Amino acid sequence: MRRKITTLIVGVLAVSMVLGGCGKTQKEEKDNSSDKKTEEKSGTVTLKVWGATDDQEILAEMVESFKQKYAGEAEFDITIEAIEEGDCQGTLLADVQNGADVFAFADNQLMALVAGGALVPVDNVDDVKSANMEEAVEAATVNDVLYAYPMTADNGYFMYYDKSVFSEADVTTLDQMLSVAAAANKKVTVDLGDGYYLYTFFGNTGLNFGMNDDGVTMFCDWNTTEGPIKGVDIAQAIQAVVANPGFQNGGDTALVEGAQNGTVAAGISGVWNAEKLKAVWGDNYAAVKLPTYTCAGQQIQMASFCGYKMVGVNAYSKNKEWGLKLADWLTNEENQKLRFEKRGLGPSNTAVAGSSEVQSNPAIMAVQAQLEYATLQRVGGKYWAPMQEFGNTLAAGKNDVVVQELMDNLVKAITASAAN
Repeated sequence: MRRKITTLIVGVLAVSMVLGGCGKTQKEEKDNSSDKKTEEKSGTVTLKVWGATDDQEILAEMVESFKQKYAGEAEFDITIEAIEEGDCQGTLLADVQNGADVFAFADNQLMALVAGGALVPVDNVDDVKSANMEEAVEAATVNDVLYAYPMTADNGYFMYYDKSVFSEADVTTLDQMLSVAAAANKKVTVDLGDGYYLYTFFGNTGLNFGMNDDGVTMFCDWNTTEGPIKGVDIAQAIQAVVANPGFQNGGDTALVEGAQNGTVAAGISGVWNAEKLKAVWGDNYAAVKLPTYTCAGQQIQMASFCGYKMVGVNAYSKNKEWGLKLADWLTNEENQKLRFEKRGLGPSNTAVAGSSEVQSNPAIMAVQAQLEYATLQRVGGKYWAPMQEFGNTLAAGKNDVVVQELMDNLVKAITASAAN
């Protein structure tokens, strides 16, 4: 399953109000938790857990081990429901008081969930920090408050390829990959109709892009007419890629099905497709950081969005203390190792990430190598539709496109106010 992350909602407008008046400090939460010590030895502790569809089986195993761990302290009634990490924010904030007690979500949803008052700060901060990658902890933090437990560190993308078609030297540049693919009557896939992947052509060009201080609107100068790389240079570089006979516009389905029927030999995707592609290419299965591409006569390293998955606890839960214990359990070293072994997901836990098994996993090593050229996905709601339209326009290969006008329209739409 594709792990694209969804966008922030207008609830982020309330960030300053929530952070200023509604959120407890980590110390206050820890003190309260210490006082109560979750002494619910009489009665039943009821918790609802949300996790991805593909995680249902493994979550059941983790929940069962949690029950066994704390069997002498309480009776548990824990239910598990399938809500994808990318859909968690919208589903929870639509009815936060009746939402899950414990839920998995993608890091770009953190600000909206904090703004909506939906998260209890982590109560064992030092333990979590010492066990997990610094970047994963930072991704779960707002204004120096840790609001969630890091779960994975693999939510990014890179290049998969068939070693029977490409050499290690071939996959260093997109130009060479497209040339080799065309000669072999194969294709290299990139999803130009999706801003998640299309960002790869923009990220390392030296142009500016990001969120404004309001946490909702964006700044962007991708249409600039000055500097060593101009906006039209990027668009023209994409046009050149589209015109190459070795290229195919398409996402995860195009990559996997193309690999299966022999028409696709490489493509940009993430760890969620590792097992499918390994099953097809066998010993020829390989993964690597993204290549460079030609833009304005230069070789530019292709960029990516990176991200982390985490587990949070609902501030409206009737069993917050047990919710925190369960969230901590679902993301501990043992269960991150289990998640890697059974799902192939990249751990944020440093001990697991440093294991020989993880270090020998091509997909996880590729996403880690790409981190040097990646940025956290922090985009507003006005980003996705304009990027889709822009990418699809270029993918159509029309020769009558006025490129500067296309860039101007893209930037105008991305930077529009929330009211527009």
